[in-house]
Amino acid sequence: MKRAKQILFGLVFVGSAVVLGVLFYYYHETRYLADNLVYYKPKLTTQIVDRHGERIANLFDQEHRLYVRYDDIPPRIIEALIAIEDTLFFEHGGVNYEAILRALIKDVIAGKKVEGASTLTQQLVKNTLLTRDKKISRKIKEAMLSLQVEMRLSKEELLERYVNELFLGHGYYGIRTAAEGYFHKDLHQLTLKEIGMLVGLPKAPSFYDPTRNYEIALGRANRVATRMHTLGWIDEAALNEAMAERPVVYNESLTQNRAPYVVDEVMRQLSHMSDLRTGGYTIYTTIDLGMQDLAQEALQMSFQASLERSITALKAKAKYQTVYVEHNGTSVRLRPEEVNATTFESLNGAMVVSENKSGDILAMVGGVDYAKSSYNRATQSRRQPGSAFKPFIYQTGLDMGYSPKTRLADVARTYEFEIDGEIQKWQPKNYEEDFSGILTLREALIHSRNLATINLVTDIGLSVMREELEKRYGFTSLPKDLSLALGSISLSVTELAGYYTAFSNGGVMNESRLIASIAHPTYDTRTFEVKSKTTTTPEQAYLMVDTMRDVVNRGTGKSAKVNGIEIAGKTGTTNKAIDAWFCGFTPTVQAIIWLGNDDNTPMQAGETGGHAAAPAFGYFMQHYLARHPELKRTFDIPEGVIVTRKGDKIEYYTTTSPPPQRQEIDIPQASEEMLF
Repeated sequence: MKRAKQILFGLVFVGSAVVLGVLFYYYHETRYLADNLVYYKPKLTTQIVDRHGERIANLFDQEHRLYVRYDDIPPRIIEALIAIEDTLFFEHGGVNYEAILRALIKDVIAGKKVEGASTLTQQLVKNTLLTRDKKISRKIKEAMLSLQVEMRLSKEELLERYVNELFLGHGYYGIRTAAEGYFHKDLHQLTLKEIGMLVGLPKAPSFYDPTRNYEIALGRANRVATRMHTLGWIDEAALNEAMAERPVVYNESLTQNRAPYVVDEVMRQLSHMSDLRTGGYTIYTTIDLGMQDLAQEALQMSFQASLERSITALKAKAKYQTVYVEHNGTSVRLRPEEVNATTFESLNGAMVVSENKSGDILAMVGGVDYAKSSYNRATQSRRQPGSAFKPFIYQTGLDMGYSPKTRLADVARTYEFEIDGEIQKWQPKNYEEDFSGILTLREALIHSRNLATINLVTDIGLSVMREELEKRYGFTSLPKDLSLALGSISLSVTELAGYYTAFSNGGVMNESRLIASIAHPTYDTRTFEVKSKTTTTPEQAYLMVDTMRDVVNRGTGKSAKVNGIEIAGKTGTTNKAIDAWFCGFTPTVQAIIWLGNDDNTPMQAGETGGHAAAPAFGYFMQHYLARHPELKRTFDIPEGVIVTRKGDKIEYYTTTSPPPQRQEIDIPQASEEMLF
């Protein structure tokens, strides 16, 4: 008998030692794993929003997750989750031994696994720290880790991690993500039925996905509501209401990218941030999505009109002339019936709308069709602005004492210069290939006279003009010859938008800004300040605004005119119609529009800035004004502007640019220095 007791004691001792050894082994194996859950740092989705907080796009790496803190989770969601998954969650220590025993008995009776016994804590551990292998070793680790994290984290912290780690189908991680994705709602806006559909998903996310199996998802939600009623957590009326509801479910892109050119540019500007897609940032842009959509429409309208004119013109030309096009490096004859949109596949455009007073970009359209080309012509393409550059030259002249009534010579001239011992000639022309003789500075700009502009630069002095443009506006890489007068500098649409605020903002130039600030869940918000530069006084800038207003009223920009609001602007067309521009503004907003061929080949004859680009501004402003009738309609006249009247005609001057005395026009001789 004594011997038997010794053997039994020995077996118990050895068994206990083995159990303790196994437990110690698994504790040692898992003790550091728990840190990953205690110091929880999941991948978080970065959201790009417009100036009103409306989402433009989601950026994420594999896991689309919008984080929610426990204090922001509605109590009803917690109740529904616990009711269906782990009723005793707030009572057990991580492992529910009674549930394990009950499930074991049922499984034995049934001869197969019919009931699970995992707590929410065990589910969390399994989903975040372990594999899904159905091995006894994994179950032991799961239990050990569950006990550990329960000792180190509060129940509220565990629930916060659980609802953010959940995979809820359709690529959504976390309950906030799924609520916004499936129902387009914040958590506090969810109905009981919608909550039931969400908390019922973890059991089988694919099977209960409401975008695929709507009726099955409804049935699962009904079981959640019924369970809550059984527990006494909702009354009969709430149950009946939930059972009858059929929520609207949305099935859409995870990125929800509503302005792809904007999103690409935001990512380019923030490419130095290694955690851009996983850091959970909110990027506040200056974009107004309503204006973005309208700008896309306006550009598309102008592009389509230009395309149709080009097709018609080339078809007519091909009837009477032999027309060749390049195809795979070979010139191929083009017949009239073969002329279609693909003939002009290089034609494209860009448009940037910004706020005068701040330089904030309200809309950025980098092309007519992002699906066909993601190349952002608003930021990545640098083109010559042509005559759209002239206001900077004329403003410089005004600031140096010229006035809108100063007379300029609009006459043809021939410039001779020598290259490698050979005499070369340059004979600049007006677009209309005529000349006016003598006209005022104001009329020269209104009608975009090239020869008058060249003579203005010559009169001031090429080197002086270059120096003033560099000092006042910060232009770089200006040409060292008289082609400067014709806008032979390369700029992007966005850069030109920033420069043009020197006029639209009364002599204070603002650099274009797309990103206003970046917020992080735990870090301080970073604000992007606007860089400003004073270029002239408000009264001097107004002289240019008034002149550019007449460009729209009766000059080359008439296609941009909109009844009921004052518009100032300038057209631009480069040599052989390679680029067509319109740069215009109202008292509050401005828009820069460009059309041309991506391969730098000429457009069809007649596709000028006034004909191709200005209508986009007119379309945009007409529809924008209809949506916002409260817009400021007229330009303010600054103090210091001298107003004169001759009959019905009003003219403006300043002490710097006074009414001119009668003067003789001296046309200086051309020299090589002017050209090189």
